[in-house]
Amino acid sequence: MNKNLGITLGLLGAVIVALGVLLVLNNRTSPAPTGDPDADTAGGPAVDTELLVRDDSHYLDRVEDSPVTVVEFLDFECEACRAQFPIMEQIREDYEGEINVVLRYFPLPGHANSEPAAAAVEAAAQQDALEEMYARMFETQGEWGERQESQAEVFEGFAEDIGLDMEEFTETVEAPETLARIRSDFDDGQELGVRGTPTIYVNGTQTQSMPSYDALASLIDQELAG
Repeated sequence: MNKNLGITLGLLGAVIVALGVLLVLNNRTSPAPTGDPDADTAGGPAVDTELLVRDDSHYLDRVEDSPVTVVEFLDFECEACRAQFPIMEQIREDYEGEINVVLRYFPLPGHANSEPAAAAVEAAAQQDALEEMYARMFETQGEWGERQESQAEVFEGFAEDIGLDMEEFTETVEAPETLARIRSDFDDGQELGVRGTPTIYVNGTQTQSMPSYDALASLIDQELAG
């Protein structure tokens, strides 16, 4: 074996040893997996319920003395929220009269029309048409979502279709108090650790990301059973 070949083999050996050391160190410092990320289990510990539901929070369903409250932080321009929408509607239908369902605004900064959409929903809520506008936003998301230009005229069209007082609707959408109301929800979400949407809680316990119907129903059933 000539001298150059010996040097080359020596360098290769040193690299292999170094890689081995790095792998060992990585295994020591990386957390062990805690379970199947797609398993139908809750995604985190219970949180401060005072941050989850405020006195001015909007209820899609409110049941006196219900032992279960489901809270969703959502973004009307979020495609994942749109995918979650039919599951939430089925839950509402199947547990009608049994559970509370609360809507919290969490418009993500990357969505140009998410905050205006929330303002339109808030304006509708002020005219007792929360559910109608909430549903309209998700049912039509493909028509107005993911656009950089303002969709204010589209939202005004929804308000007209629903039969809202348009002068009052416009005033509410443009009112500083409306934006403050939306951002208050967002701030609560951030303090709770919400980083994306949809984020859903059942009696203060965060579910897995985008829970299936069965996963969500199972958590609700557990809480209803006490």
